[in-house]
Order: sequence, then C-alpha cells, then structure tokens
Amino acid sequence: MTQNAGGIDKILRIVVGIALIGLTIMGVLPVWGYIGIVPLATGLMGWCPLYTVLGINTCPVKKAE
Repeated sequence: MTQNAGGIDKILRIVVGIALIGLTIMGVLPVWGYIGIVPLATGLMGWCPLYTVLGINTCPVKKAE
C-alpha cells in the first residue's frame, strides 16, 4: 500500500473522523456517526482505497536524486 493521501488531506480526514465519532459519543449524532472510523483510519494510514481505484494521489511528488 503506497501512500496516496497528502498532508492536508490526512489532517482533514483525521479531524472529520474524530469530530464524527466525538459527536456520536456525546449523543448529537445517531449511530451512523461511527462512520468517522473510515476517514480517521485512512488519514492515519495515509492510504485511501478509493483514491487507488480512481487514480488520485495527493502526496507531494518526490524528486529523483
């Protein structure tokens, strides 16, 4: 699994995931809020399976040395 999620993308995924889970725990959102596990996990791993299928890569391009 090659990383395909860049810095800002990963941060947004982690923040959204934590927010959804937190709101669900506080009772603001129903049980479906636990779907926040998905963006949280993909943000922590830096790899999104949907990006792989669609050919998207938000990681910065590394220069060859």
